[in-house]
Amino acid sequence: MAQRIEINADLRKDVGKGASRRLRRLAEKVPGIMYGGGDEPIPLIMKQNELSKAMQQEAFYSQVLDVVVGGKTQQAVVRDLQRNPSDDRVIHIDFLRVSADKLIQVQVPLHFLNEDKCVGVRQEAGLISHNINELEVSCLPKDLPEFIEIDMENVSLNQVIHLTDLNLPEGVEIVALMHGEDRDANVVSVQAPRGGADEFDEVEETLEGDAEVDSGDDPTAEDNTPEDSGDE
Repeated sequence: MAQRIEINADLRKDVGKGASRRLRRLAEKVPGIMYGGGDEPIPLIMKQNELSKAMQQEAFYSQVLDVVVGGKTQQAVVRDLQRNPSDDRVIHIDFLRVSADKLIQVQVPLHFLNEDKCVGVRQEAGLISHNINELEVSCLPKDLPEFIEIDMENVSLNQVIHLTDLNLPEGVEIVALMHGEDRDANVVSVQAPRGGADEFDEVEETLEGDAEVDSGDDPTAEDNTPEDSGDE
C-alpha cells in the first residue's frame, strides 16, 4: 500500500482573481478549494514548493490525500488542476472530499509490465501500441488502487487487451463498462509494423539486389567500351 500523502493548507481569507495573482507572484503560494462531502466549500492556500514536492509522486493524482487545514485532517482526492501554460506551474487546485462509505470515481494510472519480454515483440517482430494510459474507476476510498497492472509478457502479435480483460482488485469497477458493453475499449495491443512483414521482406530483397549490382559488373550489360580502331 502506498504511503499516505499529506498536504498542509491554510484557510484563504483574501479571495478573488486579483488576490490569487498576488499570492502566486509575491508569496509563492497556490490557491485552491475543497468541496463535497456534504460540507461547505472552503478556499485554501498552499506553499508552492511543498505542493510541487508532493506532486512528484504518481499517487498524488490518483490516491486519497490527507489535507490538513487548521490542524484538522480531511480526506480528499484531486479533482482538477489548472496550470500556467508558459511554465506548467500549478495556479489553482481543486480537492474533492471523500467519505469512507461513499463511492468515488478517480483516474488511476496503468502500469504495463514485462514489455521487454513480450512474445509478440521478441518472437514475432511486433510493436506495442498503448491506447489508454489511465483508467477511471469507481470504488470506496479504502479499495482505491494506486495503479492497475497489465502483464504484457504472453501477449502475442495482433492480440488486443480490452477493458474486460483487466484484472481489477475486489470492489473496483471500470466506469466506462458501467455504461454498457459497447464501451469495452482497446487498452493495449501488439501490432505488426506498418506495411507488415511482406513489405519488409521486399525491401530486404531489393537492398540485397542493389548490393550485388554494386559489388561487380552486371554480366548481362552490353560492353559499351569503344573499340580501338588502330588509327593513330
